[in-house]
Amino acid sequence: MLVVQDLTFRIAGRTLLEGASVVIPTGAKAGFVGRNGTGKTSLFKILTGDWSAESGTVQVPRGARIGQVAQEAPGSATSLIDFVLAADKERASLLAEAETATDAARIGEIHARLADIGAHSAEARAATILSGLGFDHAAQLRPCSEFSGGWRMRVALAAVLFSEPDLLLLDEPTNYLDLEGTLWLEEYVRRYPHTVVVISHDRDMLNAAVDMIVHLDQGKLVAYRGDYDGFERQRREKMILTQKMKEKVDAQRAHMQAFIDRFKAKATKARQAQSRMKALAKLQPIAALTDESALPLSFPQPVTKLAPPIVALDDVAVGYEPGKAILRKITLRIDPEDRIALLGSNGNGKSTFAKLLAGKLEPQGGRAARSGKLSIAYFAQHQMDELRPEETPFQHVARLVPDEPEAKARSRVARMGLSTSRMDTPAKDLSGGEKARLLLGLATFAGPNLLILDEPTNHLDIDSREALIRAINEYEGAVILISHDRHLVEATADRLMLVVDGTVKEFEGDIEDYRKLVLEGSGGGKNSDKGGDADDKGRVSALDRRRAAAALRESLAPLRKKIKDAEARIEKLQKELEKLDRELAAPDLFTRDAARGTKLMKARSDAEKALAETEETWLELSAEHEEAERAALDE
Repeated sequence: MLVVQDLTFRIAGRTLLEGASVVIPTGAKAGFVGRNGTGKTSLFKILTGDWSAESGTVQVPRGARIGQVAQEAPGSATSLIDFVLAADKERASLLAEAETATDAARIGEIHARLADIGAHSAEARAATILSGLGFDHAAQLRPCSEFSGGWRMRVALAAVLFSEPDLLLLDEPTNYLDLEGTLWLEEYVRRYPHTVVVISHDRDMLNAAVDMIVHLDQGKLVAYRGDYDGFERQRREKMILTQKMKEKVDAQRAHMQAFIDRFKAKATKARQAQSRMKALAKLQPIAALTDESALPLSFPQPVTKLAPPIVALDDVAVGYEPGKAILRKITLRIDPEDRIALLGSNGNGKSTFAKLLAGKLEPQGGRAARSGKLSIAYFAQHQMDELRPEETPFQHVARLVPDEPEAKARSRVARMGLSTSRMDTPAKDLSGGEKARLLLGLATFAGPNLLILDEPTNHLDIDSREALIRAINEYEGAVILISHDRHLVEATADRLMLVVDGTVKEFEGDIEDYRKLVLEGSGGGKNSDKGGDADDKGRVSALDRRRAAAALRESLAPLRKKIKDAEARIEKLQKELEKLDRELAAPDLFTRDAARGTKLMKARSDAEKALAETEETWLELSAEHEEAERAALDE
């Protein structure tokens, strides 16, 4: 088992761990969670011996092999399969020795040991791991140097998985995986025969693959049995109980303190006061458990309302070089309130399709029509390099609104989910999550009609991902989403499109159907024509539900407009009444100008009557809207 005992660690004068202890049983699958910057990665470095703690101990079983993904992505001319095979150093050493050994007894020992460690099936096992992470047979034979940084990190991950260490440490492994790779890794970790400790902000992975959660909070490590949902529930219950106990202890302390303050100077009560002082010293206050919820995030609503469709594609082809289309025969439409998630392995063309929609790539064939006033916001992780490193978030925003007062500009930064203390921090010193929030805010600054998000959750912790979900769901424009975070997709998308076989088409099923396809080995290469689980013939397909939801939004759009108009009218009349009341409150109004006073009284009466009528209209429209939604759900 892994035992961390009374660990204290400080960096740059900041305490990350203080008397932290935890025990992880052999064979456990532990998920390390906590807000960004609390010290999870630092703890990993202490576990591997790269860093030393100020005090405390880390105990790992004698002879246990610890494995983690190499920080340097492989970039040599070695093929992917050979690089992964070389990660099993014992196998590589034995094979090399077998080539030169001459002693018969030693040769026998070598081959016996090779049989024990399954050396002869190693290539098949390495190929299976690489395939699960997105490399087909041809790619496995290519040199590492031909792949980009993100793909090389996958090779590094494959290597550590192949070496099968006794203690496997994974630090945000899904950050460089697509949804398909993430689904495969979840299953691999769940079945892994040894101990796994994974730092992750992917709640679906933490629900599917781990059997305990270790929460790093305020310098302490607290273990919870079960998955992430169980951890959240247990922590909430613990917070409630702790708060009740805190209130009880605080009341006891206040009562004792009141007695001491009242009687400590009186000779007749001095002994009792001394006794209460000792009891008060023993009754230590209970610290409240803090709620880690992240600052909210919001996107500006579309400045202009557009008629559907906002984008229509008919037999479109697109690529980066003339005559070499990556995607062909794309025929689809996007409406003003669509929520579309793109599925498909990396390399199939999801980002290419997103760039086509964003206008960064022009069609090579077919017909593409966009609404004339369509405004598009595009977010991708590589845009972090476009931030000006020496400028603060406030300065980035102030550039966009040079005529606005400082307070208003700072208010806009706050809506991006950045705290007051971080508004004046240079971009180079922001965390990855803070940079992502700033980029999201800058991309959507002008109130776009279409928001394209390409892997927006990288660098965001779990609470920030929840804030992103709320922001997307409150946003009234269309959204195109590429993400390996299944929870984000399920919580925000009502249409799924599969990018595969050189085209884009509707996926007839839900995320669970897609997960089954990936784990069954199809890798999303084939679309389902049956609409969901074939065993559940009476179930309305997920596609039908999403289409019904989109149709309902479109049919109710005129009614929602009337409701919003009524709300605006109510707000205007309320302000008018407030203004009239202020004027009528003047004590000398009727003595100074009786005619004006009478006119104001009549205007107030008319405004009050109009407000009552408008409120009645609003109630009727809201009831009609609710009834229509209810009727649609009952069908």
